[in-house]
Amino acid sequence: MSISVRHITKLFGAQKALDDVSFEIGGSEVVGFLGPNGAGKSTMMKILTCYLPPTGGDAGVCGFDIREASMDVRRNVGYLPEHNPLYTDLYVKEYLEFAAGMYRLRNKVAKVKEMIGTVGLEREQHKKIGALSKGYRQRVGLAQAMIHDPKVLILDEPTSGLDPNQLEEIRGLIKHIGEQRTVMLSTHIMQEVEAICSRVIIIDKGRIVADDNARHLRSMGDRKQALWVEFDGRCTEQDLMALPGVLEAVRGNGNTWTVTFAEDDDIRPTVFQFAVDKGLTVLTLQRAERGLEDVFKELTMPGTRK
Repeated sequence: MSISVRHITKLFGAQKALDDVSFEIGGSEVVGFLGPNGAGKSTMMKILTCYLPPTGGDAGVCGFDIREASMDVRRNVGYLPEHNPLYTDLYVKEYLEFAAGMYRLRNKVAKVKEMIGTVGLEREQHKKIGALSKGYRQRVGLAQAMIHDPKVLILDEPTSGLDPNQLEEIRGLIKHIGEQRTVMLSTHIMQEVEAICSRVIIIDKGRIVADDNARHLRSMGDRKQALWVEFDGRCTEQDLMALPGVLEAVRGNGNTWTVTFAEDDDIRPTVFQFAVDKGLTVLTLQRAERGLEDVFKELTMPGTRK
């Protein structure tokens, strides 16, 4: 196993940030590590990278124990924290040479050139880091995290604050990296998880509440379905809520509605008959696919956890 976590607990005074957390991650997996703010994601990542000691439990990376062999763990882990700590007065190439020197790499020049090519920094390598956009700074951070050829890459909010083009580029890069390495990725962007992660771990209040692939997770939770329906005229929430089987009706733009119903029901004929009775025409009727964001909310919103 690339990562093994066994009954990890972390206390900050009286606050329990992690509560008996256990999971394993194999090789060449991209795993989304999700949770609301304050759930314990960053704390878990800092423990795995030996920045923080656990209060209880054990963890290992590539067979090395985080307590007994922390230097070996660090040699096998590349870490990009949420707030990318770059030296903005250094040039890109200069900074990566500095990072390579910290790891005492023998082939420093060749490795810097390789990383610049891998993350697409060829045109920016002679610029100061402070002059780069946030997207390119994230590329520099990724290059620094990978320069010593780690087997495990731990990324904490790597796409935060990026524009749509930068998001697509960095996601593609992470997905490519995951073909050769184990990647543990923290993010709040559910579309990102569904696009690049082979597995999802959700943590809430310091405990694991779900661990599965995205497709299986979407089938968890309450048994509800939704329809997107657009009429050519107006109707009211009360009209739709009066229909048999309807649990909720939420108005969107214009005459568009999201109508929620029990999964075992099919209310499409009812909606069509409603339109006929009201003298309306159905312009659009589409079943809304249950998303990972819905599952995330159900598992982590206050009052929903068993």
